[in-house]
Amino acid sequence: MMVPDQASADAPGDLRGLAHVLPVRIYFEDTDASGIVYNANYLMFAERARTEMLRRIGVTHPTMIRQHGRAFAVRRCEADFVKPARLDDLLEVHSRLRDLRGASVVLDQDIVRAGDVLVRMRFTLACMANDGRAARIPRGIRDALAGFVIAGSGNGTTG
Repeated sequence: MMVPDQASADAPGDLRGLAHVLPVRIYFEDTDASGIVYNANYLMFAERARTEMLRRIGVTHPTMIRQHGRAFAVRRCEADFVKPARLDDLLEVHSRLRDLRGASVVLDQDIVRAGDVLVRMRFTLACMANDGRAARIPRGIRDALAGFVIAGSGNGTTG
């Protein structure tokens, strides 16, 4: 079982039930010439939110790499851009673990402004060994993640 370290207590964002919520302010650097968030930046916001969600539950990327020789890599990404975000908006990235398999994780991430969903994303992350091949998620990491799988979205114990 992984024991959360001090980094988990210091991680930005909040756990709201089984969802992690990370606030994101939109700065000039995030926008195009018209003041609308450039589409690829939503992927960066989602990456930051996933990292902080993992950190919050006691799983850090440096620990995965050093102690387990593993890292998560995006295998698949689906995005539905519903509405634009604009300069100076305060957004939230809501991250939910949908499925936990032997060597992969599926997450849903919504980018929200004042309760209004702007972007819906689903990511499949593959657990990779140092040699670049898919590898099983180490038991301690898997155990830490298992408690955050949304009920009814996958059994959290496959594969």
